[in-house]
Order: sequence, then C-alpha cells, then structure tokens
Amino acid sequence: MKQDLIIVGGGAAGLLAAGFAARRGLQVTVLEKNDRPGRKLMITGKGRCNVTNACTLVNELMENIPGNGRFLYAAFSRFMPYDMMELLENEGVPLKIERGNRVFPESDKAVDIVDALVRFAKNGGARICTGITVAALFTENGRVTGVKDAKGNVYESDAVVLATGGMSYPLTGSTGDGYLFAESAGHTVTPLRPSLVPLETDNARWRKAQGLSLKNIAVTVTDRTTYKEVYTDFGELLFTHFGVSGPVILSASAHLREIIPGKYELSIDLKPALSEQKLDARLVREFTEAPNKSISNLLSALLPHSLIPVVLEEAGIDPAEKVNQITRETRQDLVYALKHLTAGITRARPIEEAIITAGGVNTKEIDPKTMESKLCKGLYFAGELIDADAYTGGFNLQIAFSTAAAAGRNAGDATR
Repeated sequence: MKQDLIIVGGGAAGLLAAGFAARRGLQVTVLEKNDRPGRKLMITGKGRCNVTNACTLVNELMENIPGNGRFLYAAFSRFMPYDMMELLENEGVPLKIERGNRVFPESDKAVDIVDALVRFAKNGGARICTGITVAALFTENGRVTGVKDAKGNVYESDAVVLATGGMSYPLTGSTGDGYLFAESAGHTVTPLRPSLVPLETDNARWRKAQGLSLKNIAVTVTDRTTYKEVYTDFGELLFTHFGVSGPVILSASAHLREIIPGKYELSIDLKPALSEQKLDARLVREFTEAPNKSISNLLSALLPHSLIPVVLEEAGIDPAEKVNQITRETRQDLVYALKHLTAGITRARPIEEAIITAGGVNTKEIDPKTMESKLCKGLYFAGELIDADAYTGGFNLQIAFSTAAAAGRNAGDATR
C-alpha cells in the first residue's frame, strides 16, 4: 500500500520526524535496517546519552557548529533544546543538566531516550519496520516515488525522509547508504571526514603511558604554519597506543581541518593549576626536603607512575639522578616538560572510530526551513547525513532533532 511518507532510518532523527509527521495525520512508515531502532543512540555518552545542550539562544547553538551553522538557524528557531527537553519529559523521561549545560536522562540510561522516541513515533501513529535494509531510492521527473529494499520489495510514496546517519560506528547501521541515495537524486556530497575522533601523534615516548587516563589537565593545539592557537580546553585525556583520546581530544578534533603531518602541534599542561613559577618553587622545596632521592622517586608524588619516564625523557633527565645533582637549568627543563608535553598530530583515527561524520549532503541544495531537497520534490533530509557537525556537549543530537522536526512537520504536505 502506498504510504504518505517513508522514513529511511530509525535513529534519533528518523524516530522524531516520524512522530511529528504522524501527528499531522499522515500514514508514516519507518524502515530501519537493525533489529531494533536507536542503536547508535544507545551508545552515545558512554551509554548515558548526552541528549541535548540546555542553551536558550539560537546563537549559542550556532557558535558550537564550526561549519554551516547559518543553515540551521531556521530549524533551530522552530525547535530548540528546551522544546526537545519538554518532549522527552512529556514522554516520561526526567532530565538533568550537568557541566557545560549537557543534558542527560536522570537515570543515566540511553535506553530511556530511545524508548521515549519510539513511543513518540508509535503513539503518533507511525509504523516502525525493523530488519529492512533500503537498497535504492526511486525518483521520476524530478520527484521522489519511493524506495526498494534489499529483498526487492518496493515501498511507494511521494515523500521520503532520509535519516540514515553518517559513516561513523558502522556496526550500529551507519554505513553511508544515505549519501549514495542523495547522489542518485542529483545531490552533491561534500568530502566526508571523521569528527569527534581520537588523534594519532608522532611522539613515540607517549606510548609508554598508554592506558593512562588523566583528569584536570589542559591542552592546547597550535597551527604550526600560522603559530596561532586553534583550540584550548581543560578536562580529561587518555593516552593510547596510537596517540591520545578522551573528551578534550574529541572536542579538539572538531576544530582541526585538513590534518596533515607537521601542521598541528598538541601541548599538554599536566599542572594547569600551577604557574611555571609556582611549580618551580614546589620542586625547589621538595628537592630541599629530600636531596638524596632519585628524581624518579620524587616525582611519584606529582605524577602517575607510567608518566614519570615520559616526562623525564622529555626533559632529558636520567630517572636515577639524585635531586641534589640537578642544576637550576635542568630543573627548569623539567618544569617546562610538565607544563608543555608536546607532540605533533599526524592524523585523525579512521571515520569508523569517530562519533560524528563531518561533511555530507550539500546544504545549498536543501531548503533550510523544511529540509526538502531543492533538486528533487518530496525528498527530505534529517540528521548527520546533512553537511553540518558540531562540538561535543549535546549539540550534534540537537542538530538531528531540529532538522528532524523540520522534516517531520513538512514532509508529505499535499498543499505544497
């Protein structure tokens, strides 16, 4: 039977769009390739789901979107974070606001968000069909006519919303199908790249600290070609076998464009609460109190064990050297290493490891108010498929929700 609206993808964007469209009285079918909807949403925020950011102004949202923020102005204006929060709480999910206005379910369980979105869609009257992989988008004479699944079944409709996600976390179903469908309808897909992703570094010494997680450190990324600071942050970092990860690194990655070896330098301040002068004074005091200790033993009160050889090698100090043998110049080298542990960034990790895919369907080819294609009547886009990505903090999910609301409120409008 021909449907008023077919939505390809049962993730955050697809479910929300389905709920809005169904409440307009449309016959809506969601086609989801996984055995249950919302698979990627289940793993966001380490399973806690940072569902949005509780900022109250459109400009605050756009300040956190490095590319194509202006395109989202209309969608944000019509569906803000407080609208999404109200919707979830009406669906029975109490929320809480944490540092940086990050919004989480009180339960800290992403499944509660997924269940709420499924309820919103189903209670509106949408039908969710799982285990169905869409293989092709049909168009004729400049308008959409339906889709076909991998088994050859055809689903006819004069309106289709593509909400298939990007290329990140392919095991959750985000395998880039939507880009191919968009291109088949004449759309341009801008180059895809990983964002909110771990970074590889060229400092082999850091590998000695792999597995070590540090809290309350500061990072700075500098563009070596312009000597300008690209990004600074404070928080948690993880050393890995390839380089670095953790919240501050994922956030930093969203600010880096065209990562090539030699362009970006990462500097870690291990003691951001202390100035170089105060840190030096502390070392002088500890050197005086224990002059016969080895420098390696003395630093055990200041650094995690696995990081001590890394810092000492960076400063050019023998771990066995007694502190009473260390000169003022050598001590200052140590202070500098503690405040400026540096490495070159060689590349981002593969897109499969990224939280978000940057790039996507060209925003110039999409109506910003309705999310309808400017090239193919009846075709709409929502979520990560669109060329718009944000920093961490719930902003990327809000992009998904705001674009989905626009698509769901307009797709299948017979009066167009």
